[in-house]
Amino acid sequence: MKLIDTHSHLYEPEFDDDCEAAVARAREAGVAALLLPAIDTASDRRLFDLCRSHPEYCFPMIGLHPTSVNDNPAWREELARVERYLLEPPAGIRFCAIGEIGLDYYWSDAFVAQQTEAFVAQLRLAARFDLPVAIHTRAAWDDMCRIIEAETERARADGRRLRGVFHAFSEGAAAFERLCGCGDFRFGIGGTVTFKKSGVAEIVRTMPLDRIVLETDCPYLTPAPYRGQRNESAYVRLICDKIAELKGLAAETVAAATTANAEALFGIRYTEKNTERR
Repeated sequence: MKLIDTHSHLYEPEFDDDCEAAVARAREAGVAALLLPAIDTASDRRLFDLCRSHPEYCFPMIGLHPTSVNDNPAWREELARVERYLLEPPAGIRFCAIGEIGLDYYWSDAFVAQQTEAFVAQLRLAARFDLPVAIHTRAAWDDMCRIIEAETERARADGRRLRGVFHAFSEGAAAFERLCGCGDFRFGIGGTVTFKKSGVAEIVRTMPLDRIVLETDCPYLTPAPYRGQRNESAYVRLICDKIAELKGLAAETVAAATTANAEALFGIRYTEKNTERR
């Protein structure tokens, strides 16, 4: 069985004491690749160092997280770094996506204009560089749907495409159908699907398997039975097993389909001995 964790922050300080052991545990659990979204300048070095240490296994993204825009007078300089890195990637780095980008009004709605500007700019970079996006949304789904619809149409009009994954998807059937209408988007399902009172479990039952990718968002959103502890990429197997249970499928079927979805979206493939970018 081969799995892909499409959203792992394994480079964060929570793993300073055992990062290599966490990578080993993920491999042992059948995780064939880790996709690592960026946050902001403060974490770039840790992200790049981990990817350089495991170039056949860890695949970096670049982007500016919406909460890193909040109350940040230098957010436009942070945004400029994304384009700079896309034009001239750091040594040993090839980006598989633009992310983690999006909208987050949960902590504050005082920065909606700034977050929107940063988000739209990065969507347009994704269309320009023909890269998928990893989209974070919290307490902002109406605005998210509206922007994605508009930017998808803009990209099409320019002869380009917009595609990606809605990270930590937690909305209902209406939002799912609306976003599916925008085109080539997948939905990241993580640890919350394993919770006893999980709303996302019901929508997962009806989601076509070809729309799902697996993710942990480690060290956050830890699945049961480890909820309350630090999450890690090895636990993506628990998410796979839960989705299989909800859909009445074999875990191997879910693993094969979601891995193929991630490979196609992010442009990664495997040989028997290693992992490489197309």
